[in-house]
Amino acid sequence: MPRARLEELKQAVSLALDVHTSVEQRRRREAGLMALIDTTQQMAFRDDLNDLLNTATSQARRLLDFDMAWISLSLPDGGSYVHTSKGEITPSSVGLELATGFGLGEQVLRTQAPLWTSDYLTDDRFHHSPAIDEVVDSEGLHAVLAVPLTHDGTCIGALYGASRGRRHFSPDEVSLLRSLAAMAAPAIEETRRLERIQAALAKAENERSHLAARLNGLERLTGIQTRLSGMFLAGGTLHDILEMADGELRGVLVLRDAAGRTLAGTGDIPSADPERVVRALAESHAIGAPVALTETVWAMHVTTGVEAPGVLLFQRSTPLTEEELRLLHAVGQTTALVQLLAHSAGAAAGPARDECLDSLLAARAQPPRRMIERVRRLGLDPDRPHAVLVVRPEGAQQGEAAVWASSYTYRHRGLKTARGECLVLLLPAEDASDAARAAGGELSRVLGHPVTVGAAGVATGLGSLAKAHQEARRCLDALVSLGATGGAASARDLGFLGLLLSDEHDADTFIDSVLGRMLEYDSRRSTDLVRTLEAYFTSGSSPTRAAVHLHVHANTVARRLERITELLGPDWQKPANALEIQLALRLLRTRDAVYPGTTERDGNPVDRARARFPGTERAEESPGP
Repeated sequence: MPRARLEELKQAVSLALDVHTSVEQRRRREAGLMALIDTTQQMAFRDDLNDLLNTATSQARRLLDFDMAWISLSLPDGGSYVHTSKGEITPSSVGLELATGFGLGEQVLRTQAPLWTSDYLTDDRFHHSPAIDEVVDSEGLHAVLAVPLTHDGTCIGALYGASRGRRHFSPDEVSLLRSLAAMAAPAIEETRRLERIQAALAKAENERSHLAARLNGLERLTGIQTRLSGMFLAGGTLHDILEMADGELRGVLVLRDAAGRTLAGTGDIPSADPERVVRALAESHAIGAPVALTETVWAMHVTTGVEAPGVLLFQRSTPLTEEELRLLHAVGQTTALVQLLAHSAGAAAGPARDECLDSLLAARAQPPRRMIERVRRLGLDPDRPHAVLVVRPEGAQQGEAAVWASSYTYRHRGLKTARGECLVLLLPAEDASDAARAAGGELSRVLGHPVTVGAAGVATGLGSLAKAHQEARRCLDALVSLGATGGAASARDLGFLGLLLSDEHDADTFIDSVLGRMLEYDSRRSTDLVRTLEAYFTSGSSPTRAAVHLHVHANTVARRLERITELLGPDWQKPANALEIQLALRLLRTRDAVYPGTTERDGNPVDRARARFPGTERAEESPGP
């Protein structure tokens, strides 16, 4: 065949192939366009984001013959996460977070342009993330194509297609996937917008339902409060009020006074720890609402203003709603009104407890009979000995402390009042120090803060309370000055300082508190420990010189000092203790010189020591030569 004819045939074949290729490309484009139209129609009827994304990834696999396709959506912090995946063989792809700066998709999101690789794991054009590489390796992927999902100039995510073999993507394939992403992005954003609107509508409906329920609850609460007011005005009893409230609250209600006595109730509630109840009362008074005493019991502070505060207890197994807590508060207020009405005659006949104690402390000129009448009417016995306590809470909780003081004095049949930042308590007591420690300890536990207490007494008769109050105040000031805040003491506890602070300057009591054991021992055993101790201090704390002064052997002085240590304690030679002992010795000698024979009279330190320090009968060692 001639060469010219052969060249013509080659050109004809080439043209035929070009025509075939062009026709095939047109056919694929037409097929792609038809698929895109079909995909658009499918996505148009999807109002669920998951269905929409599943459709987009499924069509991407079908159109471009991908082994796997997935969609990532952007996060507010700049990263993204895989929302939907099709064709995966492991569960690790969906939910995978694609950190900012890593992976193929990061460049697509940043540049908003398509990007592909024929072998992802070996491509060094982008930063690799170990987490992403692990998923790619576990899925066996090599070729990956990513196109941006863009809406209104904003990239909301990326559409990926991948093959498990190495593959070079043609421009038509890249263009087709990008067209699919361009149609999917508005639908995705619109669906997400609809979901946000639906979520906002659901939230608004929920809030509307909540507000409607609140309104119904408030209307119900208002109706119950009106019924409570009507019962009070109609003269309803405490039991009637609690019965009505019990029907609304569906639990057990018990009203108790400050002494723990049940005034009315619809059932039985076991008694709780008194300190815990007082702490709950203080908290309830502070916030003006019931507080949880246990998981199933609530306590409400009930105050009438004319007597110590009581407590309204409510018990049921299920928690209380906000409206039910308000109802419990209203019930407490109504019971207080009923009690106030019941005690109005008594309240009008006499002053409040605080005013009575203020009158006693101010020593106002009033007929003794009238004062005794007032005290007896408040439940006190004026013939009993009383201690006066001045209490200073170190924390800023004056209101809670006042509530506690009302309850405490009511329980102990005493009186209280407030003086500045301090509370003044008048309590029946045989020992002022014990009363101060008991009151201070309980209030400290209730408040959770230290409490300083100065005490004086025991006072007998109403006329001595003003002086006792001044002495207790001086003891409190002394504790504060000595840096002993949080302590409790009377003049007797402060040693020679207490002797100076006391109005009576009771030297006998001071001598008794320091030397009582030795005086009692010398009296019973006819020993000479007091004189030995005096000689010991006179000789500069030298046993040898003391023995010369006493005309006895040094061993005798040593044995006597051992016995003194047994009686006074091992710390008697410490400077502070030694100072008090020497002062007591000096007062003892001065008193004996001024009043000879004092140690033989009834009621002297020796007699008091025998009563306070029994059992000191051990025989003294025989003196040395």
